[in-house]
Amino acid sequence: MKKIVFTLIGVGLAITLVSYINNPKSSLTSNFVEGNPEVASINALSFGPEGILFLGDSKSATIFALETKDTKNNNVSEANMENFDTKLAATLGTTADNIQITDMAVNPISKAIYFSLNSTNGTPLLMKLSNGKFENVSLKDVSYSKIKLADPVEDVKDNRGRDQRVWAIADLKYHNGKVMVSGLSNKEFSSTFRSMPFPFTNEQDYASLEMYHTAHGRYETYSPIKTFDVVNINKKDYLLASYTCTPLVLFPIDELKGNNHVKGRTIAEIGAGNSPLDMVIMKKNGKSYMLMANTRHSTVKIDFESIASTKESLTERVEGTDGVAFEPLPNMKNVVQLDNLNNGNFVYLQKTDNDQLALKSSSI
Repeated sequence: MKKIVFTLIGVGLAITLVSYINNPKSSLTSNFVEGNPEVASINALSFGPEGILFLGDSKSATIFALETKDTKNNNVSEANMENFDTKLAATLGTTADNIQITDMAVNPISKAIYFSLNSTNGTPLLMKLSNGKFENVSLKDVSYSKIKLADPVEDVKDNRGRDQRVWAIADLKYHNGKVMVSGLSNKEFSSTFRSMPFPFTNEQDYASLEMYHTAHGRYETYSPIKTFDVVNINKKDYLLASYTCTPLVLFPIDELKGNNHVKGRTIAEIGAGNSPLDMVIMKKNGKSYMLMANTRHSTVKIDFESIASTKESLTERVEGTDGVAFEPLPNMKNVVQLDNLNNGNFVYLQKTDNDQLALKSSSI
């Protein structure tokens, strides 16, 4: 009898092992399901561990986690392509004026570059560039999990007639086991920062934000953080956040929870009539720098030591620029997307003089 029991156990273990080999699931994807996640829009992209791609969908106010299974290291050191948008559109059987690229993210494992875009009919698409070739990434037959945002901003217009629901998710990042999201809520103080543990549960931390807007000369609570990253200063994590016009603000991460209302410290003003587009933290020769693409200046570079050491707190109206010094990078005008590539290199999308997009890579 014991021999029969042990034999059955052995067979069961063998079946389980074969099943795992054919369909391996890590602890991060154990609660994923197969099927159509019903993505309505893609406003933001960010990679987490194991090639998991996070999509921010403002239209449905949902964060999706997709299992890309794109985990083979291709050792890519650069990425360059002229007439990028024309070539991308051609793979879809259309022209560049019929697509809008909404975000870009590099898979830190494979170095493949993912692009989210909207077609003229509003259909969201996800594309991957790997080894110089474009691939359409399915959004219908995937392994995924998702979480809906609590109390997102309503689908309304502001006093200038601009749609507000698009700012339900302005930017997102994966950091230390959490997905962090900036945007607007339907609360009284609508500027919002959320963090949610991953794998997703029902838990969702929330904080409303306040900052001194130096170009406007007042404290504000209704503008979303357009782009952000996480920096560590004296062994403490801070949200480094940029808003339209363009104040740069620090918020202590450990305070952004529990429905707190948190006032940030404005450390720089990069100029009125300007909007931040993307931000990355880069390292070179043991030093760290922040790069930020924006609509008015060339991409700006700020030495991280200046950010970490500043005691600046701008609380008066600023004409022009002030606070932590920044350096415009003259060869990086009209950059619309940025992301880390590897080993001090980054990749970016840049508008050319003929109004097309070029994909380029560089180091600082």
